[in-house]
Amino acid sequence: MIKLSVCIEALYNKFPFIERIEKSAAVGVKAFEFWGWGNKDIDGIKAAKDKFGLTLATFGADAGGSLVDPSNRGKIADGMKRTAEVAHKLDCKSLIVTTGNEIPDVRRGAQHQSIVDGLKIAAKIMEDEGIILCLEPLNILVNHKGYYLATSAEGFEIIDEVGSPNVKLLYDIYHQQITEGNLIDTITANIDKIGHFHLADVPGRHEPGTGEINYKNVFKSIAETNYQGFFGTEYWPIGSDDDSLKMLLDMTKDM
Repeated sequence: MIKLSVCIEALYNKFPFIERIEKSAAVGVKAFEFWGWGNKDIDGIKAAKDKFGLTLATFGADAGGSLVDPSNRGKIADGMKRTAEVAHKLDCKSLIVTTGNEIPDVRRGAQHQSIVDGLKIAAKIMEDEGIILCLEPLNILVNHKGYYLATSAEGFEIIDEVGSPNVKLLYDIYHQQITEGNLIDTITANIDKIGHFHLADVPGRHEPGTGEINYKNVFKSIAETNYQGFFGTEYWPIGSDDDSLKMLLDMTKDM
């Protein structure tokens, strides 16, 4: 089953933040998500979420700083514990974490190990709290030059090395099409390591159907696996926000 989650940082972003939750409910999507929580009205989000009967699929965790830098290691536990408190308040079972930018003149192997070591600290907290933490690779060719983690292969390698059922990969279909392609084979071969998806078409990061990705086939292939998570709509539509979501609901209604 394909379960959509409206990324309200991208869609309905011309409206006040809390109002975007109501907009998501009105179009018929049952879940939403956002990025970082530090500057958000958590009480307001909870009230709107409960009022409209939506699920908060995921949001960005506080890792205390860049995971590639070992000097931030002491901040990870505190950031994750504080984020877990917010997640419980909002009844959210999944969080997103990024690596931070690559450090110049430091071996990639050392930065890779720093990420693994940091995520092992986070994993223990996530296991105790019953939350899935999703590590996100990003493309460095178009949007995030300098970011450390671009390939899904290294992402899955990190997940394996952390070795926790509570640490998975956020597979962003847009980013990975730009970075490497081979979407369906990579996704289906690693589906048990994926905790969340983001979607947008290439080029332009607009709604599915505006670019080169055959989303109908991608969705169909994932629907045939045991994946139970959400698909976050992290795109900026060419058409109206409502129309793009209605199109996605129609595309996935029988999956």
